[in-house]
Amino acid sequence: MRRAMAAAAVGDDVYGEDPSVNALEADIAERLGFEAAVFVASGTQSNLCALLSHCGRGDEFIAGHHAHTYLFEGGGAAALGGIQPQPLPFAADGTVALDAIRAAIKPDDDHFARTRLLCLENTQAGKPLPLSYLRCARALCDANGLRLHLDGARLFNAAIACGADAAEIAATAHSVSVCFSKGLGAPVGSALVGDAPFIKRARRWRKMLGGGMRQAGVLAAAARHALHHHVQRLSDDHARAERLAAGLAALGHSATQHTNMVFVGPELASAGDALAESGIQVEDERWVLHLDVGDADVEAVLEAVKSLPDPR
Repeated sequence: MRRAMAAAAVGDDVYGEDPSVNALEADIAERLGFEAAVFVASGTQSNLCALLSHCGRGDEFIAGHHAHTYLFEGGGAAALGGIQPQPLPFAADGTVALDAIRAAIKPDDDHFARTRLLCLENTQAGKPLPLSYLRCARALCDANGLRLHLDGARLFNAAIACGADAAEIAATAHSVSVCFSKGLGAPVGSALVGDAPFIKRARRWRKMLGGGMRQAGVLAAAARHALHHHVQRLSDDHARAERLAAGLAALGHSATQHTNMVFVGPELASAGDALAESGIQVEDERWVLHLDVGDADVEAVLEAVKSLPDPR
């Protein structure tokens, strides 16, 4: 990846003159079955560009109550776009009940915000959404005049877990955000895909949000390398997460695995400082496997956990 970055041809991306960025955008758009794409600095910026491009001031988007677009992205849609969020509970499988979505759509009445958009997240807390659910959600949106945006930060993890092509999943949405710096292992960057008029609007919003980059080809080259070399290996992360969860359970700890994430009980969620002494970095109850974590590292984590107080 670093060799690809060093060899990247660059230009001014604000003027569409960076060949490495252009190649990445064309690549990800084609791979996911869309007309166009725009390369952005982060998943937060990608989702915000999508929300601002789909909705106007006084409009509303529906999202899960723990969705990134609602809870973890600084309230950007409300602060910068005057867009009202309508959070709904996530079910245990990461879906939002279709009946709840249908009931939350506001009538055409001056008293209410205008419901314009449904935002779904795939994976959600590591759980891939069923393709059948996504197709039903799209049908609901089409029947009610809504657009559907998919926060696919871990879209390729979902595809690997479901045995589906990423384009099959993406086809259920009008726009998709995909992250190159999560499981795919690039240092920075996400892409937003959609039809050409939508991406033209999103590119303008990217500029207004301070996301116009100049010689960004060095970053795009890393992302493109990840796209071509790091997708199929995501199954290795899933397998190691499964091994870690099984090992923790064998030691008497609560541990549940979804794709490349392991969710642990409170006794391990609070053990970050103790594990850090062994050179292990974990984040509260969600322990995430990635391409820099190998089989030996999983065993090292299990050995370190053995030294913690017995939870039983």
